Amino acid sequence: MSEPPLWLFGDQLGRHVWDTEEFAGREIVMVESSGALGRKPFHRQKLHLMLSGMRHLADELGDRVTYLRTRTYREALEQFGRPVVVHQPTSFPASDMVQRFVKEGLVTEVRPNPSFALSQPEFDEWAGDRETFRMEDFYRTQRRRFDVLMDGDEPVGAKWNLDADNREPPPKGQRSLDVPGPWQPTEDAIDEQVRADLDEAGNPTVGVDGPRLFAVTHDEAQAALAHFVEYRLDAFGPYEDAVMEQDWAMAHSLLSVPFNYGVLHPLDAVHAAEQAYRDGNASLASVEGFVRQVLGWREYVWQLYWRFGREYTRRNALGSHTSLPDWWTSLDADAVTAKCLGGALEGVRDRGWTHHIPRLMILGNHAAQRGYDPAELNDWFATAFVDGFEWVMPVNVIGMSQHADGGAMATKPYSAGGAYLNRMTDHCRGCAFDPKVRVGEKACPFTAGYWQWVHRNEKLLAANHRTARAVATMNRLSDLDAVLEQESAREEF
Repeated sequence: MSEPPLWLFGDQLGRHVWDTEEFAGREIVMVESSGALGRKPFHRQKLHLMLSGMRHLADELGDRVTYLRTRTYREALEQFGRPVVVHQPTSFPASDMVQRFVKEGLVTEVRPNPSFALSQPEFDEWAGDRETFRMEDFYRTQRRRFDVLMDGDEPVGAKWNLDADNREPPPKGQRSLDVPGPWQPTEDAIDEQVRADLDEAGNPTVGVDGPRLFAVTHDEAQAALAHFVEYRLDAFGPYEDAVMEQDWAMAHSLLSVPFNYGVLHPLDAVHAAEQAYRDGNASLASVEGFVRQVLGWREYVWQLYWRFGREYTRRNALGSHTSLPDWWTSLDADAVTAKCLGGALEGVRDRGWTHHIPRLMILGNHAAQRGYDPAELNDWFATAFVDGFEWVMPVNVIGMSQHADGGAMATKPYSAGGAYLNRMTDHCRGCAFDPKVRVGEKACPFTAGYWQWVHRNEKLLAANHRTARAVATMNRLSDLDAVLEQESAREEF
């Protein structure tokens, strides 16, 4: 009796998923569901990446794949007519759907998701009965478990964390980093057809169409990884937290798309980065920073999505209920005056991507200060970013960015005023607002907004030793009443 075919979701495209000893030569089923693609207003370029990745893999697999285009996944599996096996999907809704298919006999087995280094049982064993989580503890365990950047039982260089070496502001007198640009793919006939099909489908989307910027095939992902490691990794660390107006990619890897579409395995990436350090081609601080992002944070976010559960996105510890404004959801960067905020929205509009500091300290920071609803914000990040998926955003947005979980995974909220943005970005130069000004026509919405946010959350912040000083400083502001009155009526950002 032949083995059941393997059904691949659009974020399970890598060879570590379908070209293993277990599945080598196995028949493959792939489904393009128009209902799933049109379910929400996704970024136009996100839909392009998803379909391009799926169709490129189908082209590579040839006769081995049955490629179905239907309205729903159920219609596709019923049309296929034989039970399939599938790997664990990456969201609660998709997992629920697969479990219904198991009960109905459309799916025979659900295998563990192979696109992460650590299995869920291994994480559960590590987590035990913890109620609060700290990434540093998890990260050190990951380094030991997978023997990455280790000298025996000790970390290479005798330090686990080299963040202190990776906080350089933008280099003065430069408009961009002096590094080769990121690797970019060459579009082909498949991309051309995807673009035409999306035009014809007319699904509601956000953002603009544009050239494909990210790897979506195995060969592309390997090329993008090799390019980053050889030309950009060494410069990545020092400036990973800096933002430059005319350098959207800085020295970041741009590997989040191939990671999250399942094309690139995280251990392949961290081993390549470690080898660059061992060969003397990249600094330890840069390599450690990259390993921390991939083997630490990304794995942590994946595991906590399942650990925190379905209701996590409904947490709202700070009581934030303001709906996202239209200029935000429509990505109308031209409606924004603050150069940092307008630049971040422009990056989302034009590419569906910004690196982590615009996400956290500009977009997320603004949203926290203005009390945007965290569930709405979480959904926006998941749909407007090309690397956004339901599992990716909750811990990043609900937990780290908005502190809406009350501190389950971060010891303090991530909010800051204009002084931080003035130090870590080059946007303040020439901006209509002044990061040193709290009141008046030039009052920076981040500087004034920060004090409004501290005032609104005074009780919670005063009880946290990491934020109590902010409350004490706020209470010494002679113009606090004017700041609060101004910000309560602010319409221009």
